Amino acid sequence: MFYHYGDVKVYYAFKNRNSSNPIILLHGWGVDSQIFKPIWEAFPERSFLCIDFPPFGKSQKKIENFNIYTYVALLMSLCEHLHIEKCDVLAHSFGGRVASILASIKCSLVRSCIFVDSAGLKPRRNLKYYYSIYKYKVLKKLGKSTLNLGSKDYKVLDENMKKTFNSIVNEDLAPYYQSVRCKTLIVWGEKDKETPLYMAKKLHKYIKNSKLEIIKDAGHFCFLTNTLSFNKIIGKFWEEIQ
Repeated sequence: MFYHYGDVKVYYAFKNRNSSNPIILLHGWGVDSQIFKPIWEAFPERSFLCIDFPPFGKSQKKIENFNIYTYVALLMSLCEHLHIEKCDVLAHSFGGRVASILASIKCSLVRSCIFVDSAGLKPRRNLKYYYSIYKYKVLKKLGKSTLNLGSKDYKVLDENMKKTFNSIVNEDLAPYYQSVRCKTLIVWGEKDKETPLYMAKKLHKYIKNSKLEIIKDAGHFCFLTNTLSFNKIIGKFWEEIQ
Protein backbone atom coordinates (compact mmCIF):
# COMPACT_ATOMS: atom_id res chain seq x y z
CA MET A 1 0.00 0.00 0.00
CA PHE A 2 1.09 3.58 -0.56
CA TYR A 3 0.68 6.78 1.43
CA HIS A 4 1.29 10.19 -0.07
CA TYR A 5 3.27 12.46 2.22
CA GLY A 6 3.06 15.72 0.33
CA ASP A 7 4.24 14.80 -3.15
CA VAL A 8 6.29 11.79 -1.96
CA LYS A 9 4.87 8.27 -2.32
CA VAL A 10 5.68 6.07 0.69
CA TYR A 11 5.24 2.30 0.72
CA TYR A 12 3.94 0.58 3.84
CA ALA A 13 2.50 -2.83 4.64
CA PHE A 14 0.99 -4.63 7.61
CA LYS A 15 2.25 -8.08 8.53
CA ASN A 16 0.06 -10.35 10.66
CA ARG A 17 -2.34 -7.47 11.20
CA ASN A 18 -4.42 -8.28 14.25
CA SER A 19 -4.08 -5.20 16.43
CA SER A 20 -4.70 -1.46 16.31
CA ASN A 21 -1.45 -1.01 18.25
CA PRO A 22 1.22 -2.51 15.97
CA ILE A 23 4.97 -2.88 16.30
CA ILE A 24 6.49 -0.44 13.82
CA LEU A 25 9.68 -1.66 12.14
CA LEU A 26 12.14 1.07 11.08
CA HIS A 27 14.98 -0.03 8.82
CA GLY A 28 18.50 1.27 8.30
CA TRP A 29 19.98 3.39 5.50
CA GLY A 30 20.31 1.78 2.09
CA VAL A 31 17.98 -1.17 2.73
CA ASP A 32 14.20 -1.53 3.09
CA SER A 33 11.58 -3.13 5.32
CA GLN A 34 12.06 -6.60 3.81
CA ILE A 35 15.18 -6.91 5.91
CA PHE A 36 12.89 -7.54 8.91
CA LYS A 37 11.23 -10.62 7.40
CA PRO A 38 12.91 -13.00 9.91
CA ILE A 39 11.27 -11.01 12.70
CA TRP A 40 7.68 -10.87 11.51
CA GLU A 41 7.84 -14.53 10.47
CA ALA A 42 9.08 -15.52 13.93
CA PHE A 43 6.21 -13.72 15.68
CA PRO A 44 3.03 -14.49 13.71
CA GLU A 45 0.91 -13.65 16.74
CA ARG A 46 2.08 -10.03 16.69
CA SER A 47 1.07 -7.22 14.37
CA PHE A 48 3.78 -5.32 12.48
CA LEU A 49 3.74 -2.16 10.39
CA CYS A 50 6.59 -2.03 7.87
CA ILE A 51 7.65 1.15 6.10
CA ASP A 52 10.11 1.77 3.27
CA PHE A 53 11.81 5.08 4.00
CA PRO A 54 12.15 7.09 0.75
CA PRO A 55 14.13 6.67 -1.46
CA PHE A 56 14.49 2.98 -0.57
CA GLY A 57 12.48 -0.15 -1.32
CA LYS A 58 9.18 0.46 -3.04
CA SER A 59 8.92 4.08 -1.95
CA GLN A 60 9.54 7.00 -4.27
CA LYS A 61 13.14 7.24 -5.47
CA LYS A 62 13.31 10.96 -6.16
CA ILE A 63 12.99 13.11 -3.05
CA GLU A 64 14.20 16.59 -2.25
CA ASN A 65 15.07 18.59 0.85
CA PHE A 66 14.63 15.69 3.29
CA ASN A 67 16.35 15.68 6.67
CA ILE A 68 15.94 13.53 9.77
CA TYR A 69 13.00 15.61 10.95
CA THR A 70 11.23 15.08 7.63
CA TYR A 71 11.36 11.34 8.20
CA VAL A 72 9.95 11.76 11.72
CA ALA A 73 7.13 14.00 10.45
CA LEU A 74 6.39 11.47 7.69
CA LEU A 75 6.09 8.66 10.23
CA MET A 76 3.85 10.70 12.53
CA SER A 77 1.63 11.63 9.59
CA LEU A 78 1.32 7.99 8.51
CA CYS A 79 0.37 6.91 12.04
CA GLU A 80 -2.33 9.57 12.13
CA HIS A 81 -3.58 8.47 8.71
CA LEU A 82 -3.79 4.84 9.92
CA HIS A 83 -5.44 5.87 13.22
CA ILE A 84 -2.59 4.42 15.27
CA GLU A 85 -2.79 5.88 18.76
CA LYS A 86 -0.27 3.62 20.48
CA CYS A 87 2.59 1.53 19.12
CA ASP A 88 5.81 -0.26 19.93
CA VAL A 89 8.88 0.46 17.82
CA LEU A 90 11.80 -1.68 16.71
CA ALA A 91 14.47 0.38 14.94
CA HIS A 92 17.79 -0.57 13.38
CA SER A 93 20.69 1.78 12.61
CA PHE A 94 19.26 4.83 10.76
CA GLY A 95 15.81 3.81 11.96
CA GLY A 96 17.04 4.44 15.49
CA ARG A 97 17.60 8.07 14.61
CA VAL A 98 13.96 8.42 13.65
CA ALA A 99 12.75 6.42 16.66
CA SER A 100 14.77 8.48 19.15
CA ILE A 101 13.11 11.71 18.05
CA LEU A 102 9.65 10.16 17.75
CA ALA A 103 9.80 8.62 21.23
CA SER A 104 11.01 11.84 22.82
CA ILE A 105 8.53 14.26 21.22
CA LYS A 106 5.52 11.94 20.83
CA CYS A 107 5.62 9.93 24.05
CA SER A 108 1.85 9.42 23.97
CA LEU A 109 2.27 7.39 20.76
CA VAL A 110 5.29 5.23 21.59
CA ARG A 111 4.75 2.66 24.31
CA SER A 112 8.15 0.97 23.98
CA CYS A 113 11.31 1.04 21.86
CA ILE A 114 13.87 -1.53 20.83
CA PHE A 115 17.01 0.15 19.54
CA VAL A 116 19.14 -2.26 17.49
CA ASP A 117 22.68 -1.09 16.66
CA SER A 118 21.20 2.38 16.41
CA ALA A 119 22.83 5.49 14.97
CA GLY A 120 22.64 9.11 16.01
CA LEU A 121 25.49 9.66 18.46
CA LYS A 122 28.63 11.51 17.49
CA PRO A 123 31.38 8.95 16.88
CA ARG A 124 34.86 9.10 18.28
CA ARG A 125 37.19 10.46 15.60
CA ASN A 126 40.81 9.54 14.91
CA LEU A 127 43.56 11.25 12.92
CA LYS A 128 42.68 9.25 9.78
CA TYR A 129 39.20 10.77 9.77
CA TYR A 130 40.46 14.35 10.08
CA TYR A 131 43.03 13.73 7.35
CA SER A 132 40.25 12.50 5.04
CA ILE A 133 38.24 15.67 5.70
CA TYR A 134 41.29 17.84 5.01
CA LYS A 135 42.05 15.93 1.78
CA TYR A 136 38.43 16.31 0.61
CA LYS A 137 38.46 20.08 1.18
CA VAL A 138 41.79 20.52 -0.59
CA LEU A 139 40.72 18.48 -3.64
CA LYS A 140 37.42 20.32 -3.84
CA LYS A 141 39.16 23.70 -3.64
CA LEU A 142 41.52 22.65 -6.43
CA GLY A 143 38.59 21.52 -8.56
CA LYS A 144 39.71 17.89 -8.57
CA SER A 145 37.52 14.80 -8.28
CA THR A 146 36.35 13.70 -4.84
CA LEU A 147 34.30 10.73 -6.12
CA ASN A 148 36.54 8.15 -4.49
CA LEU A 149 36.19 9.73 -1.07
CA GLY A 150 33.47 9.00 1.45
CA SER A 151 31.64 5.90 2.65
CA LYS A 152 30.00 3.32 0.40
CA ASP A 153 26.57 4.64 1.42
CA TYR A 154 27.63 8.15 0.41
CA LYS A 155 29.22 7.30 -2.94
CA VAL A 156 26.10 5.75 -4.48
CA LEU A 157 23.89 8.80 -3.81
CA ASP A 158 23.00 11.56 -6.24
CA GLU A 159 23.91 15.14 -5.32
CA ASN A 160 20.54 15.90 -3.75
CA MET A 161 20.59 12.78 -1.57
CA LYS A 162 24.19 13.50 -0.56
CA LYS A 163 22.91 16.72 1.02
CA THR A 164 20.23 14.74 2.85
CA PHE A 165 22.77 12.13 3.96
CA ASN A 166 25.20 14.77 5.24
CA SER A 167 22.50 16.58 7.20
CA ILE A 168 21.43 13.31 8.81
CA VAL A 169 24.84 11.95 9.82
CA ASN A 170 25.98 15.31 11.19
CA GLU A 171 22.97 15.64 13.51
CA ASP A 172 23.84 14.76 17.11
CA LEU A 173 20.74 13.11 18.55
CA ALA A 174 22.06 12.57 22.08
CA PRO A 175 19.55 15.08 23.56
CA TYR A 176 16.66 13.11 22.05
CA TYR A 177 17.94 9.78 23.32
CA GLN A 178 18.31 11.36 26.76
CA SER A 179 14.64 12.40 26.62
CA VAL A 180 13.28 8.91 25.84
CA ARG A 181 11.11 7.78 28.74
CA CYS A 182 9.25 4.77 27.35
CA LYS A 183 10.19 1.18 28.15
CA THR A 184 13.39 0.59 26.21
CA LEU A 185 15.53 -2.35 25.17
CA ILE A 186 18.93 -1.81 23.54
CA VAL A 187 20.27 -4.75 21.51
CA TRP A 188 23.78 -4.59 20.06
CA GLY A 189 26.24 -6.72 18.20
CA GLU A 190 29.42 -7.09 20.24
CA LYS A 191 31.62 -6.58 17.17
CA ASP A 192 29.59 -3.88 15.43
CA LYS A 193 31.96 -1.64 13.43
CA GLU A 194 29.32 0.74 12.02
CA THR A 195 27.96 1.80 15.39
CA PRO A 196 30.54 0.50 17.89
CA LEU A 197 29.63 -1.01 21.23
CA TYR A 198 30.59 2.11 23.19
CA MET A 199 27.54 3.79 21.61
CA ALA A 200 25.26 1.12 23.08
CA LYS A 201 26.70 1.78 26.53
CA LYS A 202 26.12 5.52 26.07
CA LEU A 203 22.50 4.93 25.09
CA HIS A 204 22.04 2.68 28.12
CA LYS A 205 23.35 5.48 30.29
CA TYR A 206 21.24 8.14 28.57
CA ILE A 207 17.89 6.30 28.60
CA LYS A 208 16.56 5.86 32.11
CA ASN A 209 15.48 2.33 33.09
CA SER A 210 16.65 0.91 29.75
CA LYS A 211 17.96 -2.63 29.41
CA LEU A 212 21.08 -3.49 27.39
CA GLU A 213 21.58 -6.86 25.70
CA ILE A 214 24.86 -7.55 23.86
CA ILE A 215 24.95 -10.40 21.35
CA LYS A 216 28.35 -12.04 21.38
CA ASP A 217 30.37 -12.16 18.14
CA ALA A 218 27.61 -10.35 16.21
CA GLY A 219 28.09 -7.29 13.99
CA HIS A 220 25.88 -4.45 12.82
CA PHE A 221 23.13 -6.77 11.56
CA CYS A 222 22.82 -8.92 14.65
CA PHE A 223 19.14 -9.67 13.96
CA LEU A 224 20.14 -11.38 10.69
CA THR A 225 23.37 -13.14 11.67
CA ASN A 226 22.25 -14.23 15.16
CA THR A 227 18.53 -14.51 14.53
CA LEU A 228 17.62 -17.08 17.19
CA SER A 229 19.42 -15.23 19.99
CA PHE A 230 18.02 -11.91 18.83
CA ASN A 231 14.41 -13.14 18.58
CA LYS A 232 14.63 -14.73 22.01
CA ILE A 233 15.71 -11.40 23.51
CA ILE A 234 13.03 -9.27 21.85
CA GLY A 235 10.33 -11.88 22.43
CA LYS A 236 11.02 -11.83 26.17
CA PHE A 237 10.93 -8.03 26.19
CA TRP A 238 7.55 -7.89 24.42
CA GLU A 239 6.14 -10.43 26.87
CA GLU A 240 7.34 -8.38 29.84
CA ILE A 241 5.72 -5.13 28.69
CA GLN A 242 2.28 -6.64 28.07
